[in-house]
Amino acid sequence: MTSEGNEIVQVSFNFALQIISYCEILEENKKFVIANQLLISGTSIGANVREAQNAESIVDFLHKMKVAAKEVEETEYWLLICNNAENYPSSPDLLTTLSSIRKLLAKIISSTKKKITNLSIPKSTNQ
Repeated sequence: MTSEGNEIVQVSFNFALQIISYCEILEENKKFVIANQLLISGTSIGANVREAQNAESIVDFLHKMKVAAKEVEETEYWLLICNNAENYPSSPDLLTTLSSIRKLLAKIISSTKKKITNLSIPKSTNQ
C-alpha cells in the first residue's frame, strides 16, 4: 500500500505535526512530563498507521491499526488532562481531530476484520 492519497496516513501525520506544536507550548509553560507523554502517544498514532502500510499480512495490518487505535485512547487521556487541569493551555481542536482519527481507524479495523472473516470462511459448493 502506498501512503499517497491515503486519508488515515495523511490525517495522522498532520495530527502528529499539530501535537509537536502543542507539546512545544506545553514545554514553554514548563509542563515537561505531560508534554513528553503526549508527544510519544500523539506521534505514535501516525507511526503505527504508516508502519501498517507495509504490513506482512492482513492480520499484521489489523494489529498495527489496533495499536494506533490504542494510542488514540492514550493521547485523548493526556489531552483531557491538559484541558481540565489548571494552568494548562487548552486544545479542543486537537480533540476534534483525534475524534476524526478514531472514527477512521474504527472503520478501517471493522472492514479489515470483515475481510479476514470472509477470507477464512470456506466457500460452499453445490454438488
